[in-house]
Amino acid sequence: MLTQLGAIALVVAPVFGLIGLGFVASLSGHLRERAAEGLSEYVFGLAVPVLIFKTLAEARLPEEGQPWGYWIAYFTGAFIVFAIGMTVARRVFGRAHTEAVIHGFTSGQANTVFVGVPLILQAFGPEGAVPLFLLIAIHLPIMMVVATVLAEGAAAGVSLATLRRLGRMLAFNPILIGIYAGGIAKVVGYVPGGVLKQTLDMLAASAVPCALVSLGLALHRYPIRGDIGPAVVITALKLVVHPTIVYVLTRLLPMPPVWADVAVVFAAMPCGINAYLLAQRYKAGVTASASAVSLSTAASLFTVTVWFLILGVS
Repeated sequence: MLTQLGAIALVVAPVFGLIGLGFVASLSGHLRERAAEGLSEYVFGLAVPVLIFKTLAEARLPEEGQPWGYWIAYFTGAFIVFAIGMTVARRVFGRAHTEAVIHGFTSGQANTVFVGVPLILQAFGPEGAVPLFLLIAIHLPIMMVVATVLAEGAAAGVSLATLRRLGRMLAFNPILIGIYAGGIAKVVGYVPGGVLKQTLDMLAASAVPCALVSLGLALHRYPIRGDIGPAVVITALKLVVHPTIVYVLTRLLPMPPVWADVAVVFAAMPCGINAYLLAQRYKAGVTASASAVSLSTAASLFTVTVWFLILGVS
């Protein structure tokens, strides 16, 4: 037990240590808001897409094809907590429909880039990269489409302008471009070499530490602002209920063991900042989503450790 805890600490401590370093740097004024914005843009727009492209281009895909139980397990859990989050927002906290959608979306939307990528790669290494990036490829599009349709479709139907805006956002999303480019490279058998490989290796190596420091800077910008009750419920749904459902389903449905563990850890990630950005767009649930992002990120230091213990990560 103590040996396993020590091994898990070697995975978790550097990740959350860099997040804490970014938070303290922002809190103390050592790094200002423009640094936070610039670093976030670099991570999201260049470093992580290059890491994803490089990993997928060089990856070994499962010979037996895609394990569909993997997708079923993850998204069943995601949509169950989405529905619970909406229901609690409406019936317990008395929120309007759009704000209830934001609560549900925040409950099911994981922080995949800034926490998921560093933690899962640290825990499972290259073997966990393929299931991680394949899930990222469809996670954001599916969750964003469902949230947008629910938020706008209830009143007057989803407009053509909304669909176009959503399509542009997904088409030009740098993370998705990295995934699609890596997938194409894998299909055609292209693997970068020479100077290009060295350049991509350097960019990819910067992705994880920069992402973690960037998240720490962001947490200072999105503090716990109130609406604590909904934030606590959302945090519990995201960190406890979602991974519990996925854990049960991954033990019932067929898939490689590493894929099963990646799905559980992916589900155990804290609420993603996209939830806060969506709340700002609709001007609903902004306080609850911001508080849930910060609260779930802080709490995930402990809950992720527990899930690693359950999964036997060593």
